[in-house]
Formats: sequence, C-alpha cells, structure tokens
Amino acid sequence: MSAPDASTRVLKRGLWVAALAFGLCFSLVPLYRIACEQLFGIKLGGPGGAVAAEIDTSRWVTVEFDAGVNSGLPWAFRPAQAEVKVRPGEPTDVLYYARNESALALVGQAVPSVAPSRASAYFNKTECFCFTEQMLAAGEERPMPVRFVVDPDLPTDIHRLTLSYTFYKNEPATQRLAGELAAHAAP
Repeated sequence: MSAPDASTRVLKRGLWVAALAFGLCFSLVPLYRIACEQLFGIKLGGPGGAVAAEIDTSRWVTVEFDAGVNSGLPWAFRPAQAEVKVRPGEPTDVLYYARNESALALVGQAVPSVAPSRASAYFNKTECFCFTEQMLAAGEERPMPVRFVVDPDLPTDIHRLTLSYTFYKNEPATQRLAGELAAHAAP
C-alpha cells in the first residue's frame, strides 16, 4: 500500500469520525429534552428557560412556601411570604431569605419538593437558587429568588400546592472554600 492511499484512508476515517461526532452533538439537545420531559416529567422551557403556555384566567391556584434547614447547617432560612395566588401559565417571582448564623463561610445546597406529589410534574421552576451551590459568608444574609410557572394542564381538582426547600450543608464545597480562604490568608 502506498503512502497516498494510507493518507486518504486516514482522512476518510477522520471525516467519518468528525461527522459522527457532529451528529451526536447535534442530537444531544433533543435527546436531553426527551429524557427530561418523557422519562422524568420535567418540562423544559424555550429560550431563556421560560415555559411558553397560555395563561388560564378561569382559575387561581394557591402556592404555599415552606423552608427548612438540615441540623448540620447553622443557617436561618425563610420565605418572604407564606403564599401567593397565581394563574396557571403565568410566570411568578418569589423570594426566600437565607442567613448564615455561624462565624465561618459555609456552602449550602437547597433541595426542592412540591406537594401534593402528583402536582410536581406541573410545577416548573425556570430560575431557582436550588440550581447551584450557595455560599454565604459568616453572618451574611441574602435574598434567594425563585421564578416558577404552574402548568395550565394542572388537574383542576388541585387548588393548592406547597413549594418546600430544605438546605443541606455541602461539606465538600465548604472544605474546598475553607482551603481557598486559607491559601489567600497565608503570607
């Protein structure tokens, strides 16, 4: 076999690999959407994460807010208001507040839940502090916004939902933060 034949074969294989990689990357978004929506019941929004839906002006749904902190995390955590009334399909913004009551910077992670459980597939958070770790310096208090939409397809017999968050200490991230702070403080 001559060198030009080998080079041509390598080039063809390289082009096939590049085409397959492009096809795989191109198909990941629809596959991700199918996995989230069909397998896990998570509705994804359009551009910017907004869920495009008609607003159901014929009814109101009351959304109650609950906040808790695991005993391993010395934070205070509360919703700004106890509840809101929303129209299904209408984006709504609410606030929670978290305060680090310790003398150390700590990292927490919030875990959400929606009750009743059969309504959770119809409750779509488009922006939420629970999507990322939250670091609070010693004594720091911060508002934590949530934007959500109650899907208009929510069964009509459900009139009240509870959005609950529990904050847990993220020990690995807190240790990493402590190491970074110590490295910056070292002479």
